[in-house]
Parts: sequence; C-alpha cells; structure tokens
Amino acid sequence: MEWLPERALVLGLARSGHAAALALARRGVEVVAADRSLVATAGRLADEGVEVRLGSEEESLLEGVQLVVKSPGVPAASPLAAAARARGIPIWSEVELGYRLLPGNPLIGVTGTNGKTTTTELLGAVLRAAGRRVEVAGNVGRALTGVAEQIEPGVSVVCELSSFQLEDVHEFACDIAVLLNVEPDHLDRHGTLAAYRDAKLRIFERARARIVPRGMGLDGIEFAADDPLPAEPLIPGLHNRENAAAATAAARAAGVGDEAIAEALRTFAGVPHRLELVRELRGVRYVNDSKATNAAAARRGVAAYDAPLLLILGGSLKGEDFASFARELPANVRSIHLIGEATDELATALDEAGRSYSRDGDLERALAHASATAEAGDIVLLSPAAASFDQFDNFEQRGDAFRRLVEELV
Repeated sequence: MEWLPERALVLGLARSGHAAALALARRGVEVVAADRSLVATAGRLADEGVEVRLGSEEESLLEGVQLVVKSPGVPAASPLAAAARARGIPIWSEVELGYRLLPGNPLIGVTGTNGKTTTTELLGAVLRAAGRRVEVAGNVGRALTGVAEQIEPGVSVVCELSSFQLEDVHEFACDIAVLLNVEPDHLDRHGTLAAYRDAKLRIFERARARIVPRGMGLDGIEFAADDPLPAEPLIPGLHNRENAAAATAAARAAGVGDEAIAEALRTFAGVPHRLELVRELRGVRYVNDSKATNAAAARRGVAAYDAPLLLILGGSLKGEDFASFARELPANVRSIHLIGEATDELATALDEAGRSYSRDGDLERALAHASATAEAGDIVLLSPAAASFDQFDNFEQRGDAFRRLVEELV
C-alpha cells in the first residue's frame, strides 16, 4: 500500500468498520471510529489506540482527517460522508482498504441482487476441491480488511460484494468479476434502479475477466441456467443452477478443471437461510429462506418447488413494489401468511391479484397457523420478500427464530 494517512475516520462500527479501524491503527494511523448509535459495540478498538465516538455525527470529527473509510451500512448521504466530500477528503469503502492491504492475492469478486453468498461459498468449495488455498470474505464471513491482515501470499480470495460496498471503490480490481443478476432492491438507499445497477457494475472497473448473465448485453464470459455443467448441483432450484453456472464459468476462468468443479457441485449443500430444509414433520417440510429479502429472491424460492406451499411473507419495507410478485405467484401457493411492517402493502398487492391471505402479524403466529393447516406433502416456506429490521436485527436472526420455532413443533 503506497499511501497511509496520518489520521483517518472510520464511519460505522459493524464488522467491517471494526476490521478497518484495527488495520489502520496497527499501521500507526491515528484513527477515530464513529457510529451514530449509542449502543454500537466498540470491542477492543480502544485497546488498540482507536478513539471511539458513539452517538456522534459532529463535523468536528473531520478535523485533521485525511481519509474516511465508510462502512457499507452508512449511506453516502449521511452527514459526515457528505461533509467529507464537501471538504475534498477521500472516501473509501472498507473493501477498497482491504484490497490495498492484500499482498497481491488472486481475487474473485461476486455481486448481484440475489445468489451472492451461495455463489461465493460454492466458488470457495470449487477452489478447495482443486487443491487451492482459499479465503471467503466480504459481505459474507470475514471483512476483506480482516482477511488482508492475516492472509499468506498465494492464497486466493473469493469476495462477496454488495452494492453498498462497491459505492466507494477507486483502485479495487478483481482478477475475475462475477455479476449474477440485477433486480429491484435497496431502492430506499439508491433511489432508482439505474443508480443501483450502476453501483453493481462498478465490480467490472479494472477487472481482468468478466462473468456476466447471458442476455444482459454486457461484454464478458456469459452464463445461463441452462448451460451444460460438469455435474448437476445438489442444491435445489433453477436459480441455484444459474448460480452453479456462474461459479463454473468463474472457476474455469481461474484455470480450475471440470473434475474439481463437478466434485463441488455434487457435494455443496448450500448456505443457511437459503432454501434450508429445517425439518420434516408428519410429511410436511419446513424450509427457511429468510435471506429472500426482496420479491425477486422470494419468486425464486417459490419456483424451486412444485409441491403445495404455505408461504410466509413480510418484514420491513425497502421501497419495492409487490404488484408483479403477487400477480405471478403460482397456483401451488395454497395459503399466504403475512407478517410485519410490509403487511399492508403486500395485502394491497394480493387483493389486486385476487389472492387470499391471512394477517398473522408475527412469525410465531404465522408458523402456528400454517402448521395447523398443513397436510402431508405440503411445504411451509419462509421466503419473506422483505427485509427483517421491523421485528429482527437481521435476516439471520429471523431465520434462526424460524428454525427454533419449527424444532419446537410437536
């Protein structure tokens, strides 16, 4: 890394903010780490010499600062980020810092609206099957900066990248960059689908190889769900076959042979909270798809099954229109159970589509209702089409709650 500031401000103290602050402090940078929340966890930052400021967005925090490292959860329009731009202070995303700290490791980046984590973890499995050393990082697992702190030369990195992480990259460059899809999501943050798409496409800046969906009109190595594969994937759903096709194309671009790819496709069991079979009870399967935080993801979850579905929908709103999702729900969805903040908007869309539903309020009541009416051969599917922040801290907590409630069924 050719340049380090004397003083830096790290905005946001979630996982990536912690990693960035620690990495800078350990390199002799004077670091102030700020989070507008009064209950953010400072961890061991103070022990490493980091000045921690909670509940503060005062512009005075920028005094003497030569670099701002912005966590992905901090919007570009936040007061301190806007003030930094007005002062001409460089703003880096945490992955930009992590990239600059990597000692030249091979880097595969994966972005898209849906399927990022599954494809990232599958690529990690493929590289391991090929006998390569690999770290999985980014939006899944460890922050890229944390990985860069400990990684050895020659170890490959597969990095999941969200639109939020790609907002403030400057020199970040993937050896292989994978775009899975772009569908409406995070419009509450980006404002328009065009702005969201532009953020996603930044993964291709300076990339040496591009893996792109067929039909999007982008230059690169194309993939599609109907591609011939070295083996059929173990994980269910047409969307997961598309993820497998993207991973196969990326692995081949990295020089991995089809034998290792086939081994990973046949054995990779998927990721928690993504069409995760929790339990089968009295012939009824209970599936946790809590990561389906938008309509496109829920549509894929529903399409993965032909069996009768009892579908749990709802959560916090992200600015998405549910009208087309409601119209396109297939006939095998035989009951719909609404929960959370999105209930009214989902209900309006379902009314217009002529679909019946129940207002169950929360996850516990929705599961109890669905379980009481389910018959052998049915699937109770949590695929919410909405974020989780109205009733849970994150989609993992929502999925864990669903899993616990299912395990308690008698």
